[in-house]
Amino acid sequence: MPNVLFAQRCVRSCPYCFAGKHMAEPAAGEFISWESLIYLADFLESSGEKKFSILGGEPTLHPEFNAMLVYLLERGFDLNVFTSGIMDNDKLEEAFVFFRDLPPHRLSFVCNLNNPEQTPAPFAEQESVKRFLRHFGSRVMPGFNIYRPDFDLDFLFRTINEFGLRRSLRLGVAHPIPGMKNKHIPLAGMDQIVERLCSFRDRFDRFRVKPVLDCGFPLCRFSDEQLGWLLRATGGHTRFVCAPVIDIGTDLSVWPCFPLSSYHRKSVYDFNSLQEIHKYYQDYHKLVHQEAGGIYEACDECTHREDGFCNGGCIAHLLSRFQDEPPVRLKEILA
Repeated sequence: MPNVLFAQRCVRSCPYCFAGKHMAEPAAGEFISWESLIYLADFLESSGEKKFSILGGEPTLHPEFNAMLVYLLERGFDLNVFTSGIMDNDKLEEAFVFFRDLPPHRLSFVCNLNNPEQTPAPFAEQESVKRFLRHFGSRVMPGFNIYRPDFDLDFLFRTINEFGLRRSLRLGVAHPIPGMKNKHIPLAGMDQIVERLCSFRDRFDRFRVKPVLDCGFPLCRFSDEQLGWLLRATGGHTRFVCAPVIDIGTDLSVWPCFPLSSYHRKSVYDFNSLQEIHKYYQDYHKLVHQEAGGIYEACDECTHREDGFCNGGCIAHLLSRFQDEPPVRLKEILA
């Protein structure tokens, strides 16, 4: 399921923002056009894809956000919207009227939440998020991005209970953006992050919340005991593979993921199907790992990597490392 940008601007300025580089670049259009949306719907449908993941920036900033969701739903797509929850009140009320009776699998949300104490936000923004959660809480999976070692998850368990959110918590690790400076977790800090995450095991179990790990958690940083808990808590659905997710911009440019939005950027028009896009970037990922191995020296002899359970960590770390090297790598990698 590719991620399609509806808007190339945001309502927040998160210090870890993985889309910061892309958001700072000029785009052919600030918002996706109807022409581009219809082309993408045709393109994905012909590729056999009936799921649509929508993000930005903040996708709800699009002036025709609700109308575009209605169009895609009428086309038979199931939609998942990534949002901050900061939404114009009139647009929120309209959305609630339009979508409140839809089955949850047809329209769901991932609401990225920041700890109000560790990442302060204006009172008006906090109230806007609460309004959104009151309207759509049962459709919302909370999301949280880890960018500091002393992160706290307790506010998320309270929020899940208060607003009746889905009992899954999507957790991501902030990665470096090659060529940019953003707050992220360095490789030396991964052990501390894993230890801190697992210190919340009792809360996950007590509140029956499933941890959903986004890409970026190296398998080797977890002990056997921690892995046992994680696999039990997730029903065995945790993966430790860095793979292209495919992001499509408002101008129909395409790249493998936001931290790599400057690397090998192409256009949807260069491909005949979604499968071709995936193969193009999968081949690129393989080339990087063949050239540079994994993010740790131990990756070269790791049995988990040999068995395919982990492929050596996030390549954003590898490409960031190349920034300070002489140009000795293959030109396809340094492009």
